[in-house]
Amino acid sequence: MSRIGRQPVTIPAGVTVSFEGDDIIVKGPLGSLRQYIDSCVKVKVDKNILNVTRESEDNKIRAKHGLYRMLIANMVEGVTKGYQKSLVINGVGYKAQKQGNKLVLNIGFSHTVEFVAPPEITLECPSITEVTVKGISKEVVGQTAANIRFLKIPDPYHLYGIRYKDEIIQKKEGKTAGK
Repeated sequence: MSRIGRQPVTIPAGVTVSFEGDDIIVKGPLGSLRQYIDSCVKVKVDKNILNVTRESEDNKIRAKHGLYRMLIANMVEGVTKGYQKSLVINGVGYKAQKQGNKLVLNIGFSHTVEFVAPPEITLECPSITEVTVKGISKEVVGQTAANIRFLKIPDPYHLYGIRYKDEIIQKKEGKTAGK
């Protein structure tokens, strides 16, 4: 069996798991998430323990076994705690402001860049050089943070741009030879 797939998922108090056709719905204090589950994988709930099993030992089914178990575990964690990613803006005059559900960025272009967040995402600006992306879906939080980072990818020579807070970028040395 899959090492990840065989681990049970503990369902905390206040979280309900229900099934609707091939979809699994996880509801918790922060919201509700829905995920399609392939028919080759079976999900069983006993009290507050959720187990995922598979039909056969085919490689594709084995991969789906671990995948769906992790997706369900991420859904349970998302509706209880939520997810967040922090971004840092580096550069002379670079800054971010939140206006409604938009993020207005001055990142070295001749114009300001407006980023509209998806409805399930909350954007925060603790300071003018930091942006925090929060939400209940790990996938949507990660993709939204990646989309913001893509607006100005960090330059390896000056380190100007938008990077993740825990990301380490190796600074490259510029030209040293002269005439």
